Amino acid sequence: MGKKVFGCLGVLLVVGLAFSIVLNVALIADAAGKKGTSGSGREDFQEMVLEGPTFRPSGKIAVIDLFGVISYGVYGQVHDTMVDDIVAKLKQAREDDEVKAVLLHIDSPGGEVMASDVLYHEVRKTAEEKPVVAYFDSVAASGAYYAAMGADTIVANELCITASIGVIMQTINVEQLAAKVGVSALTFKSGKMKDLLNPARTPTPEEMAYVQALIDETYAKFVGIVARERQLDEAQLRAELADGRIVSGKTAKAAGLVDETGYFEDAVEAAREAGGLDDQAQVVRLLAPFTFSAFLRTLSEAPKGPTLRIQLGPELPQMEAGKLYFLSPHVYGR
Repeated sequence: MGKKVFGCLGVLLVVGLAFSIVLNVALIADAAGKKGTSGSGREDFQEMVLEGPTFRPSGKIAVIDLFGVISYGVYGQVHDTMVDDIVAKLKQAREDDEVKAVLLHIDSPGGEVMASDVLYHEVRKTAEEKPVVAYFDSVAASGAYYAAMGADTIVANELCITASIGVIMQTINVEQLAAKVGVSALTFKSGKMKDLLNPARTPTPEEMAYVQALIDETYAKFVGIVARERQLDEAQLRAELADGRIVSGKTAKAAGLVDETGYFEDAVEAAREAGGLDDQAQVVRLLAPFTFSAFLRTLSEAPKGPTLRIQLGPELPQMEAGKLYFLSPHVYGR
């Protein structure tokens, strides 16, 4: 009996050692591959052919997906964040001579101000080298609309939710609740504005005016970019549609916020024409390749046991207190 036990333990040790060796080799290879993505000519993202011939295409349309909340807090599939992933995809499309046009496929309610501005900058940089068409799917609002301003042409589904030109910042105030339970906060600060959004007290009129000025400054940049890129009158834009409201794709077309209404295939055709491509061109979607580190991350993020989760309606983004957002009002309205 003892020999059998020791025999089983020996087998387990051998299997464990073998698994450890394979795991370490995979991690080393994965890390080496990531090091090679910068300046080595290696592409970060693989191409999945959606349309066109498999061999010897006359050119390519690179489809880049911008899905979900735009945030540096969302993990990327290849790089640290989803923003870094999209920036890398745009860079890869710019540097690929076979890519003659880029199709930015958007289904996003917006997100962080800084992240949205970075994507706008990268889309505009790409459009300076080759045509960029943006397609608005079910939603392309606020920060997602901001990012799309860098594109040459915008095609929107007639029923999509878009616009929401505005800025929001939220915090909470627990002063009355704290008083009821007998809790008080002691704050030591170097200047009167250092605890600007302290939830334990009511903000002063001066503080509220200061925050509003910050909001107005960010909003002015948003409206200014829309007016410039869409060739609209800024004063009229402020007075009419740039008050944070969402509109349909059809309304956006009538107001000049988008160029055309249609479906994904219409956006593909617009990209084909803009890139001077024929029917022998490929339409390829840039996708993250399988990596062992991403696989391990997926395992680590999986629930660690039986869980019960009741969710009424879609999962909504959680805004961090004190952070500026370009977010559509329909995603955080309760």
